[in-house]
Amino acid sequence: MFEGKGRPLTDDGLTRARRALGVDLATLWAVMTVETRGCGFLPSRRPVILFERHIFHRITDGRFDARAPDLSNPRAGGYGAGGDAQHERLARAMALDRRAALESTSWGLGQVMGFNARDAGYRSVETMVRAMTLGENSQLKAMIGFIHSNGLAAMLKRRHWKEFARLYNGADYQRNKYDERLALAHARYAAGPLPGLSVRAAQMYLTFLGYSPGAVDGWFGTNTQRAVQQFQQAQGLAVTGRLDAATLAALARAARST
Repeated sequence: MFEGKGRPLTDDGLTRARRALGVDLATLWAVMTVETRGCGFLPSRRPVILFERHIFHRITDGRFDARAPDLSNPRAGGYGAGGDAQHERLARAMALDRRAALESTSWGLGQVMGFNARDAGYRSVETMVRAMTLGENSQLKAMIGFIHSNGLAAMLKRRHWKEFARLYNGADYQRNKYDERLALAHARYAAGPLPGLSVRAAQMYLTFLGYSPGAVDGWFGTNTQRAVQQFQQAQGLAVTGRLDAATLAALARAARST
């Protein structure tokens, strides 16, 4: 359920987002990194999500509190394991109330809540969720739509991290130090270099194919090089450990065919 193409972020998608917000690339990368640790998809090609039990409680007026307290609860938290386990929780909640479950979940690169679908530019949460499964460009577009609808672009331009975090992440932003993490990530990216989109795409493809390149972060480190070598050997390519054009094209083909 919700498994999609898992298309990686492209230069076109990144450029459109940057121009739409009027911010530098360092700011855009900072928000994406802090919100989802840099990648909008799981190895299963499902969107990265987080199911919020207190939101589900609120939307359903607590109808399922007694029946499923781990899914419907007035108190935030109780998330359990991340990754595909969140999709399992979502599936259980959908069996109780599909729309409320989708609206109680944050989606993709920007972790946009389902109940904010209209703010993100979609007619309904179902429409937004379908877009979230297509690729990271669509996920980023939803994030940009939400930022614009809530007047947050100006805060990003001025790098008012506390105000941005308070309105984007909620009143508890300080508990997770979102403002500090945003400032730190921006400083890192402003100093350069920025993540490489080709490296990042290769890391996603390698992950989908069952290799272990490490984090999808756009940095070509030891783990990524080792995974590239393993892929090259499996495909009968010259085992150079370099991400040349032929290797990247082979990765894209292999990922599309699985």
